[in-house]
Amino acid sequence: MFLTHRPTKSEIEKFIDESSNLPLSYHPVGLAKESPPGFNVDAASAIVGQGGDSFARARRALTEWRHFELGWVELFPRAASIEAGTVVAVLVHHLGFWSLNGCRVVYKFGDDGVSRFGFAYGTLTNHAEMGEESFEVSLARETEEVTYRIRAVSKPRAVLARIGYPYARIFQSRFRRDSIAAMRRAIKVT
Repeated sequence: MFLTHRPTKSEIEKFIDESSNLPLSYHPVGLAKESPPGFNVDAASAIVGQGGDSFARARRALTEWRHFELGWVELFPRAASIEAGTVVAVLVHHLGFWSLNGCRVVYKFGDDGVSRFGFAYGTLTNHAEMGEESFEVSLARETEEVTYRIRAVSKPRAVLARIGYPYARIFQSRFRRDSIAAMRRAIKVT
């Protein structure tokens, strides 16, 4: 949904409520693990910390959606669960207008907490794009490096997203870069 104004709290709540029964705009679930034809595959990763304490903070940051604390992107509800089935709204401010996009958490992985943890969400039929995005943190046993990874498989769905696709690709790249910076901030020891 594209808007000329920032949606109010009640508009966002209504959007989430209306999104709760919408289907995913793609199939199959697990698309972010593949490289399907016709979809763009984008990935980014960076070392965000060192050692077990940093890994624990990174896990917590993912469960709290701290990787979405970007200023120009916001997630609602702010304390959403990362359990499969959870519906969220992603609010994006770009090029002088706002877009509100529905997503559903489709799976999580690495619950053992030993060296890998993450989740993925998929786009609903009211999202400007179609596809799936995964967010993961891992701890390398050999080096103790904590790495944050984002992998997105997507293509434009809405007419405005198709028309403005070169700009959408710029914002997708910016999201990955800014999300890495947000994760670094979230796990930094103060």
